Amino acid sequence: MDNFIDLPSGDDLVNPAIPLRENFSEIRESVRALCAKFPGSYWREKDQERGYPEEFVSALTAAGYLGALIPEQYGGSGLPISAASAILEEVHRAGCNGAACHAQMYMMGTLLRHGSPQQKQQYLPEIASGDLRLQAFGVTEPNTGSDTTRLRTLAIRDGNEYVVNGQKIWTSRAEYSDLLLLLARTTPLEETQSRREGLSVFLVDMRSVEGLEIRPIRTMINHATTELFFTDMRIPADSLIGEEGQGFSYILDGMNAERILIGSESIGDARFFIERATQYAKDRDIFGGPIGKNQGIQFPIARAYANMSAARLMVFKAAALFEAGEAAGPSANMAKLLAGDAAWEAADMCMQTFGGFGFAEEYDIERKFRESRLYQIAPISTNMILGYIGQHVLGLPRSY
Repeated sequence: MDNFIDLPSGDDLVNPAIPLRENFSEIRESVRALCAKFPGSYWREKDQERGYPEEFVSALTAAGYLGALIPEQYGGSGLPISAASAILEEVHRAGCNGAACHAQMYMMGTLLRHGSPQQKQQYLPEIASGDLRLQAFGVTEPNTGSDTTRLRTLAIRDGNEYVVNGQKIWTSRAEYSDLLLLLARTTPLEETQSRREGLSVFLVDMRSVEGLEIRPIRTMINHATTELFFTDMRIPADSLIGEEGQGFSYILDGMNAERILIGSESIGDARFFIERATQYAKDRDIFGGPIGKNQGIQFPIARAYANMSAARLMVFKAAALFEAGEAAGPSANMAKLLAGDAAWEAADMCMQTFGGFGFAEEYDIERKFRESRLYQIAPISTNMILGYIGQHVLGLPRSY
């Protein structure tokens, strides 16, 4: 394409000219057609019973969408992250929930970039086909939270194995995943010179291990999140991804993809709310006309649309930088921040537009309202992103 976003010279965030990405219209249309088979009634039932949307995930897998980022040589589609972004945006725009399976997309980078040829050949074809699921990401711990470098789960080498002891929390989809991407210490914190040292990444086959306990955590949304307990869990030494002790940098490398794709979901949520509110404001006729003619209804919808559109451009920018191999950290974090804010603003606006009907389950507003709130705090909170921008972009003193 010949269209470019020109960035001002002298700006601290200046990057090479960024081509506007392809819209992936055919993919978007196909995703919408697939999602139409899973209407609000399907998601309301899953929400009420806290059930995993197995049928939806299987359909996405069969259509090749969950293997979008896996290279063709391993049975995937070999698409760029902007295509995956389009897929998840449309999933959420349709009122569905990609959180049931999105981790497989953004976790793939760690294995693709740092895994051995043997690991890629062993796992990627089966992940692409759906015979294996890589949905669980074990990072956060109850006593360290977002302070990842202080995590305490230990993986100690013992011959041809590692012995893992510790605990993880907010590890979503562990009950429905075959594989777990695990971040653990291979060197105790007190024996390192830097908190970033001594962390390693493992690909754990949860089907065959002993010493792993999974406890579900019931939350305000149907997110299938869990707590993990490792008690002398033995895993093969070749479960290690890349070099021992380099795990923190590997995880950081993959977090930009996570931010971009989660931001895309939030854009989809915002579009869902805006489209629902717009239609309702046209159809709801009281006091002698449609409520959408009133500025108190119309202007919040218009503002939500404007803010969503601006956030969407930041998601596009972050994806373009990521694909070009440029430094994408600031843009990816701002994309997630702005998209999350846009979705939450749109959610509040939509609830206000629907009034009492917004609280009724049959309209799906209250369900999506709850789901969109998650991305103010997960997978990284808005305050953590603001601290990142303050320190790493603006050069302000470290705040955390």
